[in-house]
Amino acid sequence: MKKILILGAGIYQVPLIKTAKRMGYYTIVASIPGKYPGFQFADKVYYVNTTDKKALEEIAREEGISGVCVSGTDVCVPAQGYLCDTLGLVGPSEEAACKAQDKLLMKDAFMAQGVRTAEYEYVPLENSCPEEVCQRLGYPVIFKAVDSSGSRGITKVNSPDEIAYAWEAVKNNTRSKHYIVEKYLVGDEFGAQACVWQGELRFILPHGDYVFQGDTGVPVGHFAPYDMGEEIIADCKQQLALAVKALGIDNCAINADFILCEGKTYVLEIGARAGATGLVELTSLYYGFDYYEKIIQLNMGEEVDFTPVLETPQANVEMLFCSEKSGILKQIDTSAVEADERIYSLEFDVEPGDLVRQFRKGPDRFGMIVTVGQTVAEAKEVMEKAMGQVKVVLE
Repeated sequence: MKKILILGAGIYQVPLIKTAKRMGYYTIVASIPGKYPGFQFADKVYYVNTTDKKALEEIAREEGISGVCVSGTDVCVPAQGYLCDTLGLVGPSEEAACKAQDKLLMKDAFMAQGVRTAEYEYVPLENSCPEEVCQRLGYPVIFKAVDSSGSRGITKVNSPDEIAYAWEAVKNNTRSKHYIVEKYLVGDEFGAQACVWQGELRFILPHGDYVFQGDTGVPVGHFAPYDMGEEIIADCKQQLALAVKALGIDNCAINADFILCEGKTYVLEIGARAGATGLVELTSLYYGFDYYEKIIQLNMGEEVDFTPVLETPQANVEMLFCSEKSGILKQIDTSAVEADERIYSLEFDVEPGDLVRQFRKGPDRFGMIVTVGQTVAEAKEVMEKAMGQVKVVLE
């Protein structure tokens, strides 16, 4: 039986682990200790930091793995690249993975290759009040930890009196000695899922985003198709192709974040892995194939067919369950949710007695719903109705 190493055991790795097992692979999961749901589904678990490249290499060699796979998180992508380079596995190179994970390296590469992106400046972490930088860029600006994911350490700053809070957020969510300050662009945020394999972009799927405005814009849901018009879609695809080339990314899924500003697509950032927040499910439903399977096949060095199964793409919506306050979960009651075949999935990450956090960033979710329809409007209506019928009680 071939073995696959999956980095991470969080809620966004659970479907990857389950799918790999269903496909007949021996699943080895690496993660720091904690209450992570993926542990219970793995064949074997190693409690190790997913950024520890040497420790992961030792595990990979001892186990004789045939592939290493990630999904929904950026922090372990450089380690994946290192293992691919060192062991001759299929996946992104370490150099490309590091550029995709480090926002400063990414922005530098974008600028060098002419990718349309927001203005930014490098700032040493010791500089806790880069007011001159903010003034040069012009308020509002975004403070960004260069090595975080899930919107951690990313904060919008509207005026000088908000700098201290933003810097603390960066400091508490980075291992780096620097961060970036970026010009805040006003427009419509959206994204795309894509996959590059053997040097070729196999598909690019633009999708709409539902955004929560916390410390910065945080996606809480997505939908496809996203009707932007042919000209904007073409511009989006061109900018993504340039960004992929700039980073040298190959043999991996891609999660891209854009903003449409004054009729032009700006690349906010891209990740060398599939997106979280139901984006793998969105891609699967839209095309009719299991995207988790495709990602695993790719990383296991198998031939992959990205031909859409559906002649007509399936409109679908994904939305997170988010709480306006923190508290201990007493009850989730779904008995009032009416049976509807258009509800593709309705799942919760927590049980009574668990802490539910006030939503500020992606990992603060406590569940997710996925719905389908003939149109996005229909799928959204089904989603909103079902979410309104769920009763959540916090203590």
